Amino acid sequence: MKDGFLGYHASLMLDAVVVALVLVVPVLIFSLYSVKVRRRYTLHRNLQLGLAITLLVAVLAFEIDMHFVQGGWMQVVKKGPPISTEQLALIRQVLRIHLCFAGSTPFLWATTIILALRRMPNPPTPCLHSRLHKTLGWLSTIDLVLTSVTGLIFYYVAFINR
Repeated sequence: MKDGFLGYHASLMLDAVVVALVLVVPVLIFSLYSVKVRRRYTLHRNLQLGLAITLLVAVLAFEIDMHFVQGGWMQVVKKGPPISTEQLALIRQVLRIHLCFAGSTPFLWATTIILALRRMPNPPTPCLHSRLHKTLGWLSTIDLVLTSVTGLIFYYVAFINR
């Protein structure tokens, strides 16, 4: 199946990733609420691991689809109505910005998770690693939110606003 389900000329996996980008921020907020306000460290850990695994699988499936099935993002964009040179330039610029965040997020988030799994007790509780974890966690959160926002902006300029 090469067409998506959101009603635009995007791929199925692109639409799936867009839905994931919309859902990840509320889950992330709930995870942070769980740890900061409710002090439910195990729930926070499990939500973060669930998000990480879900997004890893979704992004890997998306990349395989985009590169090997669709033939690249330009091929997907070309399925829709014709676009002007100016529109294409805007789409490329938004994609470049998105890729800056999308490229750093997995490394930053993986570092945050791996260090937490290695350095924090099981079940998780505050410890000597907590200060670094909090810093890495907020950096990861900001990066992930910016990945989501810029990804949605890319989808909008490439597929909706044409």
